[in-house]
Amino acid sequence: MARALTTADLAALRRGIRRRRAGDRLFALLGWACLTAALLVLAALLVDLAADALPHLRWDFLTSFPSRRPERAGILSAWVGSLAVMGVTAAAAIPLGVAAAVYLEEYAPRSWITDAIEISVANLAGVPSIVFGLLALGVLVYGLGLGRSVLTGGLTLAMLVLPIVIVATREAVRAVPFGIREAAFALGATRWQTIRHHVLPYSLGGITTGVIIALARAIGETAPLVTIGALTYVAFLPASPVQAGWPFLSFQWLADPFTVLPIQTFNWISRPGAAFQGNAAAAGLVLMGMTLLMNGAAIWLRHRLRRRVRW
Repeated sequence: MARALTTADLAALRRGIRRRRAGDRLFALLGWACLTAALLVLAALLVDLAADALPHLRWDFLTSFPSRRPERAGILSAWVGSLAVMGVTAAAAIPLGVAAAVYLEEYAPRSWITDAIEISVANLAGVPSIVFGLLALGVLVYGLGLGRSVLTGGLTLAMLVLPIVIVATREAVRAVPFGIREAAFALGATRWQTIRHHVLPYSLGGITTGVIIALARAIGETAPLVTIGALTYVAFLPASPVQAGWPFLSFQWLADPFTVLPIQTFNWISRPGAAFQGNAAAAGLVLMGMTLLMNGAAIWLRHRLRRRVRW
């Protein structure tokens, strides 16, 4: 038989509730203080970077090649190289990463081999980027003879972000309710038809977000590209992918040398002189703008694709 609460019990219960609510308010205040401190530090860094960069950030700076004279130096070859390398990275990492994640999540039987692969993929996501550079130097540059080209740079960064794409895709696929699969199977659909018409469309928002965040990380990487021997001074652009004659497409640009914005920035920082330091700040601001654009696109796509999901 339950005992009736006494006045003392009710008072103790109220004290406990007030104590827990005070703990909640204290934790919220602590979190708000940490968030404010982080935003203030980020804002201070951005203001300092913008103050150094804006006097050098002009149209000629974006459309000129690097030069030994800081007032004539630009980042044309750097940002074009970044876009070319990121194109190769996306073309290699997205199909492989999504296919591997779908196989592991939907097809692979549960065994120690699958568990070993999953653990390896999770661990590879935390491996330092310079390790991937050393791997690419041995396999791509010397083993396969691809040289220090746009193709090598793109494949190196693809290896770097591939575990991130796999992990993000698996989480997005896993978030689709299993009842949708069961309903499709009950109507006679095959496993691939279920994946193609239901699982992948419903998980596309999460997959897209993971892919763009992975690419946003890759565009700022320097160590693996320095390891494979990317050039620090490039006064030309890769060959055009479009040509006048048949077949109208050229892949010569994949074999051309390249540089990217992080390497160009690193090169200018290592030089003496305030003008080169200002150019480095301007290049860093452009790189940060490209990264913020990619992250903004990820947020917009995720919001737009999730609005279409109805279950």
